[in-house]
Amino acid sequence: MKIADLDFEPLINADTIEKRVKVIGAQLSEDYKDTKPLFIGVLNGSFLFIADLIKHIDIPCEITFTKLASYYGGTKSTLKIRDDIDISVDIKGRDIVIIEDIVDTGNTAHYLIDKLKLKEPASIKLCSLLLKPASLLTKIDELKYIGFEIENHFVVGYGLDYKEMGRNLKDIYKKV
Repeated sequence: MKIADLDFEPLINADTIEKRVKVIGAQLSEDYKDTKPLFIGVLNGSFLFIADLIKHIDIPCEITFTKLASYYGGTKSTLKIRDDIDISVDIKGRDIVIIEDIVDTGNTAHYLIDKLKLKEPASIKLCSLLLKPASLLTKIDELKYIGFEIENHFVVGYGLDYKEMGRNLKDIYKKV
C-alpha cells in the first residue's frame, strides 16, 4: 500500500485490534470499578482507539481531549512537543487515564504526565495502543495498559498517520 511517498505492508489486522481493545476495556472497567475515571485522549492519533475503547468501558467515566504533537509529518519523533490543546477539566483529586495511540520515545508521555501532575490528580495511568520498547528513552512508570508491543517500525492506520493520511485505515501498517 502506498501512502504519500512511502510504501507500507500489513502489521496488525482490524480483528486483532478489536479483540485487544475489548480486553483492555474490561481491564480498565475492573481496575476503576470503584471510581469515576477521567479518560484523556491525546489527539489526533488516539481518536479511533479511544472511540472503540470507551464502548467497552462499563463504569461511570468522563472523557476529554488534549492535542500534542512531536512528528510533524515525518517518520521520526522530533522530540519537540507542540502543545496545541490543553484540557479544561479540573483534575484535582481525580483518577486519570491517558489514552495514547503510540508510545515511541516516551517524550510526549513524560511531558503530559509531568504537566498533569502539577494539577494534583489522585492518580495517573497511561494506556497506549502501541508501544515501541526499543525506542523508549526512559521508563514510564505510569504505563499500565498496552495493546501491542511492536518493533521500531513507522506505522500508520487506526488513527496513526503519515503526512495526515492513513488515519482512516482499519488495520495498522508498517513502513516497508
